[in-house]
Amino acid sequence: MELSNDKKIPLADRARPQDFDSFVGQVNIIGKNKILRQAIENDSVPSIIFWGPPGCGKTTLARIIAKQTKSAFIQLSAVSSGVKNIRDEVLKAEQLKRLGTNTIIFIDEIHRFNKAQQDALLPYVENGTITLIGATTENPSFEVNSALLSRARVFVLEKLSGEDIEILIKRALVKFYPKTKINKDAVGFLSQMADGDARVALSALEFALKIDSVVSLEIIKEALQKSLMYDKAGEEHYNLISALHKSMRGSNADAALYYLIRMLESGEDPLYIARRLIRFASEDIGIANSLALPQAVSAYNACHYIGMPECGVNLAQAAVYMAKSKKNNSLYIAYQKAQIDVKQYGNLSVPLHLRNAPTKLMKDLSYGKDYKYSPDYGYNEKQEYMPDKLKNRRYL
Repeated sequence: MELSNDKKIPLADRARPQDFDSFVGQVNIIGKNKILRQAIENDSVPSIIFWGPPGCGKTTLARIIAKQTKSAFIQLSAVSSGVKNIRDEVLKAEQLKRLGTNTIIFIDEIHRFNKAQQDALLPYVENGTITLIGATTENPSFEVNSALLSRARVFVLEKLSGEDIEILIKRALVKFYPKTKINKDAVGFLSQMADGDARVALSALEFALKIDSVVSLEIIKEALQKSLMYDKAGEEHYNLISALHKSMRGSNADAALYYLIRMLESGEDPLYIARRLIRFASEDIGIANSLALPQAVSAYNACHYIGMPECGVNLAQAAVYMAKSKKNNSLYIAYQKAQIDVKQYGNLSVPLHLRNAPTKLMKDLSYGKDYKYSPDYGYNEKQEYMPDKLKNRRYL
């Protein structure tokens, strides 16, 4: 596929490297004589999981592999593709295989595939009908099921350097905007502030070029701010999760729903949100409602089972439940107080009467002596449970 100068296509896609000579970065896995490079050149590519940060070249590398091995390339999104989509594409792959053409199925954000979707791929990966290439920003050990993971080779991609990003920016300008004048400081600033994400850099550059054909540092700063309006590792990510948490704490279910959907529509990982709901259930609701924690855990499991977009409503149910629930943060405050004592006093000795005494020696040393068995006292026994230095300390 040749580079397109159709300006309806985002610059990040138009400028995508087409071969190893133009690919930037990742020399640790595709440099000369590296195992993956050799496998590609020998047309013996295994199923692969590319694990790395956003914008480091996972999709581009998958496309180059398909081109180098003359394979059909089918791209699926874990967000919008279901088991039926997988089976439809496998049928096409089987037809192509009979004609002598191999098929690479590329799944972006494979960590969002639920178990059923991942299981649907297994037999076809195993029998060689398809070569799977998955891309993920999450640790595949946790997010890809073991059966599929055992049939794929994991390659870790690194964040692009500022120098790598600068090369991509200059190439894009020469190829698509040769008459553009851009301040050297602006290129350097954009290269560093993109934080290794080529798509962020090129999207900001494209936005800047819509503002003015003479690109200054000030224009780049404005354009970069727009491109980073929702970056999962950036400020807006933390602003939105903070707003969701505080809306639930303030019992405003409408605002909680709004911020939840903002995050999901912007591509946030639903499992991240579910983990924050689990934390909220204990931190802000705690002992006021013992059902809040199971509700949050159930939402997390639902996200694992069915993925996006279906699990959005499960998260909405949990978030609204948290917002409407009674609140009590005494457990959270007590935890912090106890934590301070642990850090201040270290490993204080457990009182003798609370110690286990499985041997005669321990009994001779008075381990367990004078312990009052609570049921025998109607759970109203008078005895100290804290170490001596914390005698009568109360957290709750």
